[in-house]
This record gives sequence, C-alpha cells and structure tokens, in this order.
Amino acid sequence: MAPTTFTLTPIGVMQTPYSEKYRTPRQPGTLEAPPEGVITLFPGSNFEQALEDLAGFDRVWILSWFHRNEGWTPKVLPPRAGSERKGLFATRSPHRPNPIGLSLCRLLGVEGRTIRVEDPDLLDGTPILDIKPYLPYAEAFPDAAAGWIDALPPEEERYEVAVDPFASLQLDWLRSEHGIDLLESALPVLASHPLPHPSRRTKELSPGEFVLAVKSWRVYYAVHDRAVKLRRIASGYGADAIAAGPAGELHDHAAHEAFHRLWPPIELPTT
Repeated sequence: MAPTTFTLTPIGVMQTPYSEKYRTPRQPGTLEAPPEGVITLFPGSNFEQALEDLAGFDRVWILSWFHRNEGWTPKVLPPRAGSERKGLFATRSPHRPNPIGLSLCRLLGVEGRTIRVEDPDLLDGTPILDIKPYLPYAEAFPDAAAGWIDALPPEEERYEVAVDPFASLQLDWLRSEHGIDLLESALPVLASHPLPHPSRRTKELSPGEFVLAVKSWRVYYAVHDRAVKLRRIASGYGADAIAAGPAGELHDHAAHEAFHRLWPPIELPTT
C-alpha cells in the first residue's frame, strides 16, 4: 500500500508559561505547584457548541503538534532508562515521525472557545489538534504491564539530592529575577542518573565531582553512595563571550550578564 499524505488543521493554540523546551515538565502531574494552561480555539468553526458538555469531565486528552521539533531517530534515551537506548515507540519521546503530542490534563473550566487546564506539558504557542474527554472506566488500567519501565529500580534506589546554601541562593535568584528554574530541569537527572555517559551533558571533573550542562547553564555537584549534593551554579558563557555578543543574542543573555556581576567565575573548593 502506497504511503498516503494527510492534511491536519489546528483547531486552536495553547498558552503556557514555557518558552524553552528544557523547562517544560516531561509529563503532566509531575510538579508540586502545577501552573495553568489556556487553550483558545479558533473562531469561525462553531467550536463554542463543540465544547458544550465538556465541563462535567475531570480530565481531558489534548492532542497537539510539536511544532518546534525536527527529525527523529528509531532509538532514543528516555530520562529513566539509564544508558540503554529504547525503541522510539516504547517511549514518550516528543521527536517522532509525526510529531503528535498526547497530554492528559485536569480540566479547570470551559468558557466560550477557551479551555483552562492544570499542569500542561506543552510549549507556549503549541498548535492543538483535538480535545477528547478522559473516561476512567475505559482508560484506567492500574495493573497493566509497563514494559521496560517495570524493570526500573524502585524509588528507594534513587539518589537523594541536597542543595548547598550557596547553590540555593543562586537558584532562588535565577528563579525570582529571571524566571529560570534550573532545579526543575536538573532534579530528574540528578535523582535518577547523575553519573555521566555520552547521551547526557554530564562530565566528571574529579573523583566524585561532576558538572551537568542545562542549556547555557552549568550545575556543579558531588556524588557519594546514593547521595547527590548540588554545590553551585555557573554560567556556561565566559565573560568575554558575554561582553562581545550583541544584547539578546545569547541564550538567557540578560540573566548571564547579571549573574556574572553577582558571581564572577571563580574556583571553589570541592570539599
């Protein structure tokens, strides 16, 4: 059978707090203080009537288009898979032959062509393809096998992550002054697979001392037994690069400039 081409037309767009891929949660329901997302359906298609009766459901499936993703590979490295690559279709990787997203979110409200949901895992401006109600009686199978995920170490074998006061000060400043939550991005890696391997941007500096690259930032930490201690944060740009680059050209440019003024690059003891 010859391949067939289909044309998909978005029905609306999602607004979320996330403008960078690495800042979005990997799945809905993973954040302690989940934000709100707003789906606005386009006018002219009578979507107001199509949304009638949806408000009585607790959760909804959201089908979306990963509009900023390009390309895919048949084997990928999920966050919880250690160093072993898995077949793409056995994962939730967003890089797929057809970049269709599937999110399950709590429904907060419906008004006109607007749908409010809790804890979206999509980038701001993501095109929405469809919305369907979640049906617990048909779609909840808590005893279903989860393939390779069932073979993962139990939660008690995860690493315990602690944050030094100095690193906590830096993290709080980045979050409050520039809206950059590095801990949210780094914590899943540090708690599950803090040791380096080629598919993660982690490097061993000395025995037990490591650095993790999160976009243009660097997270320095130590590992002992099953404990991780996050020591400090650093800019991934040197002072010369920040001074030479036009304003706004570098990733998080303004944040890096201010960060360098507060915490110039220095060598800190590792003990």
